[in-house]
Amino acid sequence: MPLITVKGIEGVFSPEQKRLLIKKLTDAMVEVEGEKMRPITWVIFEDVKSGDWGMAGNALTLEDARAVQSGAVAVRDAIGA
Repeated sequence: MPLITVKGIEGVFSPEQKRLLIKKLTDAMVEVEGEKMRPITWVIFEDVKSGDWGMAGNALTLEDARAVQSGAVAVRDAIGA
C-alpha cells in the first residue's frame, strides 16, 4: 500500500490546502497505479515547527516560508544563501 509523506512548516498550509494536497497526491498515485490503489493510498501531512526546518545550513521559519510563498523573496534570500 502506498504511503506518501508530506512535511511542511507548521502554519504555512491551511487545512483546506492540506485537504487539496491529499486529494491531488492520491489522484496522482491512482493515475500511475490505477483506481484499485485509491482505497489503500495513505497520505500523511506532518507539520514541522518554525525554525526546525533547515536548508543550506540555515533554519527556515514560518515568516521565511510566508515571504517565499507571497513572492516577496526568493528561497535563496529567505535562507541567506
